[in-house]
Formats: sequence, C-alpha cells, structure tokens
Amino acid sequence: MNRTSVNSLLELISSTSFSKSIIYLNFQYCLNFSSVSSLPSSSSSLQTQIDSEIKPISNPLYTFLPYTQNPNNIVNLICSNLKQDNPNLPLLHNGIEGLLPHLGTHEISRVLLRCQSNSSTALTFFNWVKNDLGLKPNPDNYCLIVHILAWSGKYKQAMKLLSELIDLNICNPQSVDVFQNLILCTEECSWDPVIFDLLVKAYVKAGLIREGFIAFRKMTKLGFVPNVVAVNCLLNGLSKSNNTEKCWEIYEEMEIIGIRPNLYTFNILTNVLCKGGDVDKVNEFLEKMEEEGFDPDVVTYNTLIASYCKRGSLKDAVYLYNIMFRRGILPDLFSYTSLINGFCKARNVKEAHKLFHAMVDRGFNPDVVLYNTLLCGYCNEGMMQEARSLLHEMVGNGVCPDRFTCLILVDGYGKQNRLLSAINLVVELRRFGVLIYRDIYDYLILALCKENRPFAAKNLLERMSQDGHKPNVELFNELIGSLCKSNCVEEAILLKDEMVYKDIKPNLFTFRAIVGCLCRLSRSRDGETLMREMVESGVAPDIIMCRSLITGLCNERNISKAESLLNFFAEEFHILDTECCNTIARILCEKGDVTKLMELHNRMLKVGFTPNILTCKYMIDGMRIAVGIDRHNPNLH
Repeated sequence: MNRTSVNSLLELISSTSFSKSIIYLNFQYCLNFSSVSSLPSSSSSLQTQIDSEIKPISNPLYTFLPYTQNPNNIVNLICSNLKQDNPNLPLLHNGIEGLLPHLGTHEISRVLLRCQSNSSTALTFFNWVKNDLGLKPNPDNYCLIVHILAWSGKYKQAMKLLSELIDLNICNPQSVDVFQNLILCTEECSWDPVIFDLLVKAYVKAGLIREGFIAFRKMTKLGFVPNVVAVNCLLNGLSKSNNTEKCWEIYEEMEIIGIRPNLYTFNILTNVLCKGGDVDKVNEFLEKMEEEGFDPDVVTYNTLIASYCKRGSLKDAVYLYNIMFRRGILPDLFSYTSLINGFCKARNVKEAHKLFHAMVDRGFNPDVVLYNTLLCGYCNEGMMQEARSLLHEMVGNGVCPDRFTCLILVDGYGKQNRLLSAINLVVELRRFGVLIYRDIYDYLILALCKENRPFAAKNLLERMSQDGHKPNVELFNELIGSLCKSNCVEEAILLKDEMVYKDIKPNLFTFRAIVGCLCRLSRSRDGETLMREMVESGVAPDIIMCRSLITGLCNERNISKAESLLNFFAEEFHILDTECCNTIARILCEKGDVTKLMELHNRMLKVGFTPNILTCKYMIDGMRIAVGIDRHNPNLH
C-alpha cells in the first residue's frame, strides 16, 4: 500500500458518516459479545479470570494497514523475530513500537504457547516483556512459562519464577489460587507433574508453610505423588514452625501413597520427637528407622545429643557420644559444641575445658560459635583470666571474635565491677583489628555514667564516633545527665551543641538536665535562656523544668522574675503547678510582705491556680510575721 492510499484511508476513517458506520458495527458486535458473556460461568473464580482474558475486539480497518503496522499481527511479528538464529528484541522493539500498546496478557500467552518447544526463547521473551517493556504479566502468563521451563527440565529458573509469582500474589489484594491456575494451564501446554513439587518448595521457601501443606494435600487428592525431596522440604518447614501434628499427618500420608522416606526424612522427624521431649517415643522411632534399613548418621546423633543437653540429661548425651565412636561415626563440630554447651550450662566448666582440648587434639578447628560457648562458661563462673587466655588463643588461630564474643567478655567484667578491664579489652580488640559493635559501646558508656564517671564515658563516646558509630539521642542524654549530676554544666552544654552539629535533635530530657543543673548552680537566668532556646526549637517545657527554674530564681531572691516566669508557663503551656506558686509564697511569707502575698494570691487565682493547705499556711504565717513586726514598731500609728 503506497502513501497516497494510506492517506486516502485515513481521510475515509475521519469522515463522519464512515465513523458512524464503524461505531454501529462495533456496537452490534459488543451486544452479541455481552449476550454470550452473560451465560452461566464455571464455579471456579480462576476459570472466570481466564475466560475474561478474551482476545480484544479487532477493528475491521486494521486489515487495510501495512503488515508491520497491523495490531492483529503483533504476535506473528514477535514470533518471527524469536525464531531467528539470533533474535534481536531491542531492534524488534524499535520496529513495532507503535504496536506495543496492543501487547496485552492475552498476546503474551499466545507468544509463550508458540515458543513452548524452545524454553530458552520463551524465557527470553518473558524477561523482555517484564524487564525491558515494563509490562506486568498476569498469573496465567507466569504459570505458562513455569510449565514450559519445568517440562524442559529447567527447574532452577522455574523455581525462581514460581517464587516471584508467589511474592506478587501476596502483595495482590485479589490474589489467585496458584495451584488451580497451574492445573488450568495444563489444558494449553506441555507440562510435567514435577511443577507441583516445585510449588510446595517455593511456598516453604517464602515462609508460607500453611500454603505449602495445602498444595501437598491438593496434589495427593488429584493422584499426584510428590517426590521425597519436596516432602522433606515441607516437613522441615513444619518442624521449624513447631507444627508437629502436620508432620506426622504427612508421614502417614507417605506410607499410604508409597513415598519411601530417606535418612533426611527420619532425621527431621527425630528432631520433631526431640522437641516433644518424649524419650520413649524417640527410641521407638529410632528402632523403626533401623528396621527400615537406615542407620543413624551424625545428624541423627547430633539431634539427640543437642536435645539431651538442652534438657540437662548430660549422662545420656555423653553415652550417645561414646556410642558414636563404637559405631564408627565420628562426632563433628556440632557434636562437640552441643556437649560443651551442656557442660557449661551445668556449671561444669572443667569437663567442658577437657572436652574442648580433646577435640582440638583430634584435629578439629574450633569456630567462633564453639569459642563463644566456652567463653560464656568461663565468664559465668567468673574465670576472666581463663577467658582472656582463650580469647588470645582464638585470635592466634585466625578466628575473628564477633559481636557476641565482645558482649560475653564485657558483660563478664561488668558483673565483677571491673569496667576498666572491660575498656582495656575493647582497646585491645581494636588493636587486633576487631570491629567493636555499637551495643558494646552503649553498654560501657551507660555503665560508666551510672558510676558517675562521665569523662571516661565521654572519651569512649569519641572512640565510638571514630569507629563510625553514630550515638543516638538517648546515649547523649545519659552522658549529659551524668555530667550535670557532677555539676559539669559547661561540658554538658558543649555536648548538647555537638548533638546539634551532628543533626541529633536534643529533646526535653536533654534540656531539662542542663536547666536543672544551671538552677542548682545559681545560674537560673542562663537556665531561662536555654529554656527559651528549647521552646524555639519546638520542644515544650514540662512541670519539672518549671519547678527547677522557679525554685532557682526564688533561691536567688529574684521574686519578680519567678512570678513572671510562672505566668509565662501558665499562659503559654497551661502548666498550673501549685508547688511553684507556694515556692514564691514561701519567700514572700519569710519577708512578711503581706501586700505582695495577697496580690500574688489574687493573680494566681485569676490565672487558674488552685491554692492548697500549704498556700493558706504561708499566707497566715506571712500575716503573723507582719503583725509581729508592727507590734514591735514604736512608730506604729
């Protein structure tokens, strides 16, 4: 078709009469379509969803357009490109850019079905649609591609896309039944029942153990026999989520449908029994396991030893440990870690130490978990010298201490009130190149503050910043509070300024500690200035700050300022504290200034203060003092 004929066609389309005719034809087509779609649908909501993905109504005028510009040909154009030896989808993208708005989920499914004999091509197309075009494939598209991949034996890619579909389904408020969708898609493409094994594993991997169990039940109900690997995956997920009853349901189902358990199955179920703590059932199950032809391996023994140690049955754990050697099964690092942990918890560090060195003599290299286990035992017994020696041995063997190592040792010194030793340990570990975690610094700084050693805590805070840790507002507040308790108010103010410099906003506690200290040091005017700075920053004062300032001003005999500030707190922040009012009344009472006392009383009543018995006492005492003074005044008229 030449340019003249295309232009003539466009003029025809734009004419009013022709447009009305096309609209009428499309309207009649829609009416017919509506009458068909109103027929009773399947009871399955998913079937309804698939039925709703009807091919869009084609405009009759599309047939007059060139082949590469006809939206009806978009599937053919894509498939032609994909069938080439070296498909060039970016080039195709440029060639059919005007047709891409017509590439919907229905067209995506058509392309996938045409490519199902070549799973690599199908996957390339699917990723192009999803990643390059930015389109969102629907559940049917996902189910088709995973069927194609599973049929071709590409289980890893199929598993990845199944997991992606499950994640999208979780976030979708109108979620679908993935299992049912997979079943419905089998009518259109080649498929392998292994896809349902992959679905069970994908659900477990996503932490959706309940959905995995439901998928397993649906599989067996439809006559599919899951493989033992998928069943073990589900059993492991159920065991970890403490759903032991369903584990035994699956085990019974395995016997009914003929799935032969393997050693991994028995080990999972042994772990389930150990969680229940019924030793007799464990022994019965082990006998059954041996009858089935499976000899317990190191995993089985480790499960049992860990269970016995956890319950404090060390005799049974050691007995099994000895049995392992008799049966030719060598204990591994997990076996020793469980036993050493059991001895440490039983406060038998001597035996733990002996077993540790026996393990090293047998050629095992302890890992950080095992070192930490023994370190914890030493620290709990107060054997800090032995713990320090073990730490040096640990570093010397190339095992880097972790966060838990530091916590164990620092806490051990802390229990003995040996904070200086704990700080020296941190310095030593830093010298070894060990990263000191933030919570270690937090622990030590807080401990130093409680011991009223704010300057040592401040030095540690500086080291903390050097290690790249940003202290939070609570840590700054503890240090500022400790400085203020020691009346080191200037250092506290500098620390507050440092907070602002580091974009850490001081809060009420920060200002309250410094204002309180200033007032104790007879610097109430400075305290007021700081309070107003706080208000400007958006932090409102509280009753404690109000009392600190009023008490400080009264102690400095600045009564007028105290009364003015009391009014400010009442009017601006509705803080009506009778105790503050009584503080001012007490000073006026001591002076015997009844006139000012009465004026204060009247003003406070107007603002909203409520006098109490102490207020009345100060007023009466003030009058008595005033009268007493007048009686001794010889010039009294």
